Amino acid sequence: MNKFLISLFFLITNCHTGELQVIADLPQVLNEVSGTETTEQSDLIWTLNDGGNKPRLYGLDSQGNIIKELKIKAKNHDWEDLASDKQGNLYIGDFGNNTNKRKNLAILKVSVDSLKNTKHTNIERIVFQYSNQNKFPPKKKKLHFDCEAFFHYNDSLYLFTKNRVKGGFGKTFLYKIPAGKGHHIAQLVSSFTTCPESNCWITSADISDDGKKVALLTPKSIWIFTDFKNNGFLNGVATEIPLNYASQKEGICFKNANTLYVTDEKAHGSGGNLYEYNLN
Repeated sequence: MNKFLISLFFLITNCHTGELQVIADLPQVLNEVSGTETTEQSDLIWTLNDGGNKPRLYGLDSQGNIIKELKIKAKNHDWEDLASDKQGNLYIGDFGNNTNKRKNLAILKVSVDSLKNTKHTNIERIVFQYSNQNKFPPKKKKLHFDCEAFFHYNDSLYLFTKNRVKGGFGKTFLYKIPAGKGHHIAQLVSSFTTCPESNCWITSADISDDGKKVALLTPKSIWIFTDFKNNGFLNGVATEIPLNYASQKEGICFKNANTLYVTDEKAHGSGGNLYEYNLN
């Protein structure tokens, strides 16, 4: 392909994806990609599929090629997001809860040593329940307990819920649990509202390595939070970045302090890509 056609390709691509830059067309096996993360001890971009798919972690290179595939010794009830800690351990959020009926919510910790293996991978199970959920399911006006987004920060895991209440889809509740094996009660920290529509609900989250920026993903935009204190992430300065590109966006993580990776599912003939977004 000559330089003119290459330039034309990227011009057309960026016109259709807003400011998102397509860097890879994901393999077909990742058509339902639901979480994306980088780690301290690996150059790979780690991904997974959501519920109904095989319990696998996929490590990609920057061109979207699968370099490593790990079988996890746990059922994929509804895996929704990935997080990592400073040691390079990876956390799988098995907390998708569309009907708000689940009583087996869990986060699966995969050690940094296990990530280097290519055989079956053992996990450490972090089980939790929400401190303010008493009915399974609750009434329709209290369907606040689905979740697709979390990250690790200072020995704790922070979960951002996906609201299933009509007219309040964009309201997310932030919960905190210890990042250690056992059964924990997720404590409510704060909340934030983007907008009332379903294209405003939170589908992924990450925090920068320096702990100064939080990114929340919705189908239509990225929200960046800065200037917060301690774990008051949602009380910081909030900036919405409209993406002007409709797709089923499910994964976000920091590549570095000023660049984000975003992934979306393949649906209705579009998506299924790995993107970059430059915050500068």
